Amino acid sequence: MKCEAPTTLLFDNDGTLLSSMESVQRCWTAWAREYGISAEDFAAVELHGRPAADIVGDLLPAERVPEALARIERLEVEDVSRGGVVALPGTVELLASLPPGSWAVVTSATRELAEARLGAVGIEAPLVIAADDITRGKPHPEPYLLAARKLGADPARCVVFEDAPAGLTAGRGAGMRTVGLATTHAREELVADVVVEDLASVAAQVTEEGVTVVAED
Repeated sequence: MKCEAPTTLLFDNDGTLLSSMESVQRCWTAWAREYGISAEDFAAVELHGRPAADIVGDLLPAERVPEALARIERLEVEDVSRGGVVALPGTVELLASLPPGSWAVVTSATRELAEARLGAVGIEAPLVIAADDITRGKPHPEPYLLAARKLGADPARCVVFEDAPAGLTAGRGAGMRTVGLATTHAREELVADVVVEDLASVAAQVTEEGVTVVAED
């Protein structure tokens, strides 16, 4: 897939720019034990690419959600210092090649957690759209449409980079082109314009007219 200039790049965070799976599993497993959630019920819930509020809501009664949501947030933020958050292949090189106004991070995590994880791998994003900023999370297109609006970009000229089916659904719903990354899901689960192994398969060329993106399977 080749997207001619001008192109705006919108990146999911966990599973796309970086991997926090070690930390995620550690925190959510501890959280599930604290709240008496069975291994069977916990295993049946998709953790990746969804807002924590949706996950907690799937597992607990509504009256327990606010307190339980605050608890998993604290566990995850505090766990960042323990390690297990690493940049994925190609991330550092690709982001370093992009001008600030041409990209953003669009994540299902809260701003505090997203910025803690980005900071752990040395990424300073020019714009972060987090769970705090929206009313409807992925797979709804709202997060990606908000990012495009904030950057003054035409959604049709945006490319979404996602590792999770919910995020790719959000990108398609926003009318954007999509690149699926086979970092956390099998290729056959990813419905996208192109599917690649990771961001090492993506290149960007910056000219006076804008950014041209090439993603090769």
